[in-house]
Amino acid sequence: MDRRSFLMGSGLAVPSILSSVHSAIAAQEKNKTQEMKADLVVIGAGLGGCAAALAALRHGLHVIMTEETDWIGGQMTQQGVPPDEHPWIESFGATQTYRRFRNGIRDYYRRNYPLTAEARQVEFLNPGNGGVSRLCHEPRVSLAVLYEMLAPYISGKRLTIMLDHKAVAAETNGDSVTSVTVTSAITGNSYTLHAPYFIDATELGDLLPLTKTEYFAGFESQKETNEMHAPTEAQPANMQSITWCFAMDYIDGENHVIEKPKDYDFWRNYTPNLTPAWPGKQLNWAYTHPVTLKPVTDRTCDPLRESEDMDHGFWHYRRIAYKKYHQAGAYASDITLVNWPHNDYMLGNIFDVPEEEREKHLRQAKQLSLSLFYWMQTEAPRSDGGAGWPGLRLRGDILGTEDGLAKYPYIRESRRIKAEFTVCEQHVGTDARMKLTGKSREEVTAEAFVDSVGVGSYRIDLHPSTGGDNYIDISSLPFQIPLGALIPQRMENLLPACKNLGVTHITNGCYRLHPVEWNIGESAGILVAYCLQKKEKPRGVRNMDSKLRDFQNMLRSQGIEIAWPRVTPR
Repeated sequence: MDRRSFLMGSGLAVPSILSSVHSAIAAQEKNKTQEMKADLVVIGAGLGGCAAALAALRHGLHVIMTEETDWIGGQMTQQGVPPDEHPWIESFGATQTYRRFRNGIRDYYRRNYPLTAEARQVEFLNPGNGGVSRLCHEPRVSLAVLYEMLAPYISGKRLTIMLDHKAVAAETNGDSVTSVTVTSAITGNSYTLHAPYFIDATELGDLLPLTKTEYFAGFESQKETNEMHAPTEAQPANMQSITWCFAMDYIDGENHVIEKPKDYDFWRNYTPNLTPAWPGKQLNWAYTHPVTLKPVTDRTCDPLRESEDMDHGFWHYRRIAYKKYHQAGAYASDITLVNWPHNDYMLGNIFDVPEEEREKHLRQAKQLSLSLFYWMQTEAPRSDGGAGWPGLRLRGDILGTEDGLAKYPYIRESRRIKAEFTVCEQHVGTDARMKLTGKSREEVTAEAFVDSVGVGSYRIDLHPSTGGDNYIDISSLPFQIPLGALIPQRMENLLPACKNLGVTHITNGCYRLHPVEWNIGESAGILVAYCLQKKEKPRGVRNMDSKLRDFQNMLRSQGIEIAWPRVTPR
């Protein structure tokens, strides 16, 4: 296996002589196919993939985990997105290992960063002091903490991480996956991976078409799901926008204006074609309020504004480094992460389309983000009557890239398995539950699932879509994760570990966030260990009361909460 991939992924420097040696080896070995075996193969090393691997590893299994980029961590690292979490996250509503991960991030800052004495005393330190999360922070810190958690298993030869490897083929025997083949983007070598169980933790559900596992994509119809907010007819190509995030800081008095992006004129004049209508051009401070759908016109990104009003400043919204938390001279500026309505890309999809179309949309999404940045540097209206902030500076180093953008676009929607049980709006949506149960807003709760394997909470938050929908933002109730949503209707040894579980286009909007993805992956990893130990299939565990109770007890014993205390709707 290509050792350079692992070194790059862990953030270590690779000497040029070592790179030359590997290049020579690659030239000799290109296109060789090797066989590898493990107890579990995890394809995709996002939060769900890492959680699944950790769960299986602590049960003594040997695991191979692959990742198509050179960073593990998914939306928290390669996509650059600080964690979106519910308001009770510090006390309940997350697994024990997710808490360990979160605490590890804060501890990493306290150990390694020149924090002020005041910042060190903050129990629930929010390193970026951003508004979107209680834990806004730099992606490299998440990356380092994940490697700290995985390090003993790497050293013990029970975990193999294959960075820069993408799944390209799979073999099945009846209703079981027998192998998955991955190819290295660096060497071109292929590896055929064998295991009793496979977990799809890819951002787009890549294993589903490769293994011919039945799946949904896009917006299901109301007659399929009976959901209040579903359309009359299915819209399989109607998916949430992707966003190519970037980090930036601001150096007053300096000029860091980038070269004008190739497609800037297009994006400068582009008006999203959405229903209800978007308030003007996309490169414009005005946008649609996600809940009311009314224009918001009083919010800008002013890096010079001293106000900490999170509701009126994009600069503070996803800020990942807060200069005032560090000793004088450590940071030249705050650093903020741009994942805003203005760089949501909604002109097309990047899966289940021809490769040339996929590549076109990825290029255009990058051009949109670069155009937004250039517009802010040069033309964006300022509150003082001026235009643009030339001192804005792309911080690709924060994201591990040369072009200044994240390694991978932020993915909100994936292929989703046709599951034994699909979570619909009427199971978790506040208004839908009130209508179904006849209970008041104060009394209503989400559906209680007898096969719960975890919990989560977030509003049903759907961003503008490729089908022309503006925001669909619906109140939801603190919910459970049913085991049935992790089990495909037909396949016996393939499990989802992130957004590809049995949810709909609508309920994906609340099941897609960081702590929920971690819980899904961790429960899937423990399920594999349980099935191997008991010589049982996942659907057998779900459908036999005694084994289901035994499995749920196993989850609880490892710090996985499977029920909520009484809390209010989001």
